Amino acid sequence: MNNRVLLAATLMVLLVSGVLMATGETEDVAMRGEISIASKFDTEGALLGNIMVLVLSNAGFEVEDKTELGPTDVVRKALETGEVDMYPEYTGNGNWFFTPNDYGQDWYDSKKALAAVRALDKEAYDMVWLEPAPANNTWAIAIRGDLAEQENLVTLSDFADYVNRGGRVKLAGSEEFVSRPDSLPAFQKAYGFELSTDELLVLSSGNTALTEQAAARGTDGVNAAMAYGTDGPLAALGLVVLEDNLGVQLVYEPAPRVRREVMEMYPEIAALLNPVFQSLDLVTLQTLNARIAVEGIPARSVAEAWLVEKGFIP
Repeated sequence: MNNRVLLAATLMVLLVSGVLMATGETEDVAMRGEISIASKFDTEGALLGNIMVLVLSNAGFEVEDKTELGPTDVVRKALETGEVDMYPEYTGNGNWFFTPNDYGQDWYDSKKALAAVRALDKEAYDMVWLEPAPANNTWAIAIRGDLAEQENLVTLSDFADYVNRGGRVKLAGSEEFVSRPDSLPAFQKAYGFELSTDELLVLSSGNTALTEQAAARGTDGVNAAMAYGTDGPLAALGLVVLEDNLGVQLVYEPAPRVRREVMEMYPEIAALLNPVFQSLDLVTLQTLNARIAVEGIPARSVAEAWLVEKGFIP
């Protein structure tokens, strides 16, 4: 190679390096390896999982997409055994994971719940929780609007009175919702009512789009449904969320739950994901969830459009 060719090649290398540095890209981007991202298979799980996949893929990670892997226990086990590296989880679930049936006051406060779950999860599984979205996605019970109007049902206390006086109820919910002590059993215990097997339609999926559609359509006589605080389809389906007037539910704010080994290898993950999740307030999540569950737009498309709109990805 003559000197002129060598000089040209050297200048090209320097030029490319300068462009990469000027755009904030460095060799670290090219060196970022594989990361496996999972999510639960409900509507919001798919949305949040795809948001994480898209942000990290855009940052140069080779992402293994395992979104919509399964219910909480399946996804949780996958993370804790190292099958996946991260997934979106809810702060209030820390109570269920580590202190079942111990509803201390910390779990009803967003900052204290985050601090508690971070400390407990670090000790138990060496996990890291990034910053949560400021949106409380609590368990809830939604009923048909016509039933709410006819019986003047506004709160869960009203609902309990209705059940106890023999009102007709059939509630659609997931196996997790009807069995976990902090969900339907917690409502029943606090408000003093109990639904029989005949008054329940138990689904294997935790997707509230299915439970809410069953109530809206009256499938198998269903007139009530398991719901989440950030669900978007509720109003469109003519459903009303009953007020938890006794404050039974804990704070459930979604945040990335990540293996510490991965965070130590790639600490920039926090800077990439924290501002994204902190932009997902209650109204934003309800709106995005509605685009998936009501309009039928794929979760990945909804996630990508929002990330581009907010400038998180090009």
